[in-house]
Amino acid sequence: MTAAASFPAGGRGWRRVSPLLRRILLVNALPLALIVAALLYLDQYQHGLLTAEVTALREQARIYAGALAESAVQSNASDQPSLKPDLARPLLYRLTEPTPNAQALVYGADGRVIANSRIRQGPGGAIVTEPLPPVQPRGDFARAVSFLYDQFVAFLPSSEVTSGQDGKGGSGLGWQPSVREVLKLTGAKPSHAAPPFIRRAADGRLLITVSEPIVRAKNTVGAVLLTREATEVDRAVFAVQVSILGLFVLALVLTVLLSVYLARTIATPLLRLAASAGRLREGRGAMTEPVPPPIAARDDEIGVLARALEESAHALWARMDAIERFAADVAHEIKNPLSSIRSAVETVRRTDDPARAARLFDIISQDVRRLDRLISDISDSSRLDSEMSRTALEPVDLAPILAALAEIHQSTREDDAPVMVLDAPKTGLVVRGAEGRLVQVLRNLIGNAISFSPQRGKIWLRGRVTGSIVELAVEDEGPGIPDAKLDHVFDRFYSERPQGEGFGNHSGLGLSISRQIVEAHQGRITAENRRDPEGAVIGARFVIRLPRG
Repeated sequence: MTAAASFPAGGRGWRRVSPLLRRILLVNALPLALIVAALLYLDQYQHGLLTAEVTALREQARIYAGALAESAVQSNASDQPSLKPDLARPLLYRLTEPTPNAQALVYGADGRVIANSRIRQGPGGAIVTEPLPPVQPRGDFARAVSFLYDQFVAFLPSSEVTSGQDGKGGSGLGWQPSVREVLKLTGAKPSHAAPPFIRRAADGRLLITVSEPIVRAKNTVGAVLLTREATEVDRAVFAVQVSILGLFVLALVLTVLLSVYLARTIATPLLRLAASAGRLREGRGAMTEPVPPPIAARDDEIGVLARALEESAHALWARMDAIERFAADVAHEIKNPLSSIRSAVETVRRTDDPARAARLFDIISQDVRRLDRLISDISDSSRLDSEMSRTALEPVDLAPILAALAEIHQSTREDDAPVMVLDAPKTGLVVRGAEGRLVQVLRNLIGNAISFSPQRGKIWLRGRVTGSIVELAVEDEGPGIPDAKLDHVFDRFYSERPQGEGFGNHSGLGLSISRQIVEAHQGRITAENRRDPEGAVIGARFVIRLPRG
């Protein structure tokens, strides 16, 4: 299973969308949330418009009530003022004539209707009822906008100014609240205005009704109910609804397009990188093209990730090739002494000569020592990388270590052994590293120099600081290194050994292990020949360069 297979192709709906795309959509939806909030709280704007409309309508009702109190009220026999229908009807008609979309009703003190602005007396006493203005039909677009808005605002409580009624009391201009309650309320306290009645009629009209008492000589003789259609409020709110919904649709389209673009430029390349990593893990990826080239050529963070993956893939394949070569070299190196041991054992079985048998046992013993040394070095080399990756590097001063190694050699050497010369400061050669492993490198180089040095020759152990680098060198007076082999002395199982050296004393892994240790410390080790002024080789030099700690 590849990394890309973590998103099942058979999934459905939202689960098929990549998690990164879902996050992009959610983040990009934040601006839309602001627009939705503006849409959901559009009723605050409507509330302001309705408040202004109620104020204007109430002022108009007060004018009607004042005019009726002055012109349509007379005192009866008991000297109590009362409304006269014959006076109230024509006056009310004249007052409401400039407002075609309104209706006014005048009630007496007993709660009965005594005048209706839509009903008047015609010629010959005929009763004429004027029809209401026809309802303008709303188009499909207007109905769709209103429907969407209603769906949104249904999730939040509305703050619209209402009287608390549910709209079931009536649907037209002729609908009226409980007038007796209004008269009772205003009669008890004439200066107190009854609350407005705002409702949506069945035909879609937004209607506002206000009531005002008719007061004469501090007596409430009736009430005026003025109802008007709030057409301008609906138009203003509808215009804002259209603007907000249009902006919302535009923002939604842009958000989706931007999210898809971001997904194609971020999520899709990451999935392709994951698929490439999966193919590499399963061994089906080519080392030369572990990631799609267009992704690796990008100059953003994804390009950096792709190039890092490509470099990791090359390093992985290189490590695999090195392991294969190492395994082949190990098999070859182990096979040689095993073949020698097997041949010696078979020969011992067939010989009766004690002297020859003794020589064969010596060969077997040498091969066993060689195998033991080889297996020990192979084990050390194989665990070196993992050990160094877990080891915490600490500041190490190499100057005292060089002095100690030189002193140990001088105190234990035989008379014809090489002499070691120390050329290093007493302190100051500080690097960050693992002290034991660095000592192992120096011992390997010193042992190599002793092997190739002539009797009573000289070995120089040098140390110095050059800028940000600590440089160590081990030099000898041996035959040097063939120029063609300078680049190969650090290869595994390098077999160039001095004449007369005991068989099986070296595995050929010492310099290779030394290079592993130095490179694990972010350093470099090189080999070169020492030459005299005429250019003749007068010895070998191994140089270690480590970052200064």
